[in-house]
Amino acid sequence: MVLESLVNPLSAERKPWELFFIGVFYSTIAMFLGLWIFYDQASLVMVFLTSLACVPLIYNTIKKEEANTDHKKEVVLLKEHSRIIYFLVCLFFGFIISFSAWYVFLPGDMVDNMFSTQIQTISAINAKISGSTSAVGAFIGIGSLRVTGDLTSGGLFWKILENNVKVLMFCIFFSFFYGAGAIFILTWNASVISAAIGNFIRSNLSAITGISYFSIFSIGIFRYMTHGIFEILAYFMGGLAGGIVSVAVIRHELGTKQFKRVLLDSVDLALLAIGILVVAAFVEVYITPALF
Repeated sequence: MVLESLVNPLSAERKPWELFFIGVFYSTIAMFLGLWIFYDQASLVMVFLTSLACVPLIYNTIKKEEANTDHKKEVVLLKEHSRIIYFLVCLFFGFIISFSAWYVFLPGDMVDNMFSTQIQTISAINAKISGSTSAVGAFIGIGSLRVTGDLTSGGLFWKILENNVKVLMFCIFFSFFYGAGAIFILTWNASVISAAIGNFIRSNLSAITGISYFSIFSIGIFRYMTHGIFEILAYFMGGLAGGIVSVAVIRHELGTKQFKRVLLDSVDLALLAIGILVVAAFVEVYITPALF
């Protein structure tokens, strides 16, 4: 297909920054197709079409990484995985910037329709935990939380960590059963966090003037991504871990030496992802509130 020909794993590794613009392009095309063809369901269709455009890249990347486990040591593998995670994060940030920008600049009625499901998700989370916290962040928990009521910082830390580990498991399972399935969860999250960022920017634009008009955009991004970047890294690691096991099940028989090497590599990635989520929860509870 046309979109598939724009990028492949080798070119993405060589020029990972190009994936940012690919992410902007994929998400923009998906958004306008959703509005044009499926207007009433545009909020979910744009997520699906964005994910669909990424499937060839993600699947070919997973196949490439699985093949590398046959011949390389674990330390070398983790180093190579880091390059893959880097260009996937660039892709994710392309989604974030694109969705956020369109949220800010499109007419209000169009925005309400295009992000209707995302806005409902944010409202549902806020309502669910309104007695103890105020949160924005989709079902994978990237957002900005502050302590209110009787919930202590320690309790909030474990609540966030528990939620994020659950989402990591979703990423692993989706990739295991659907190959590149985790990209749907991550694209969905990008759309929700973009709705939160866009709403923050729109809410604050009327109260600022001069150069602050431009700074509010960067503030909106950094407010949610100070800790969100760690969560994104962890979820992509989980998606890669589940994906390479999925490919290994097809390529190797269970119990073989090759399959065990792939399984060990996946476990290492999953454990590293959990460690990063611990850091993310700490930053979200103790650092993000101090900065914003």
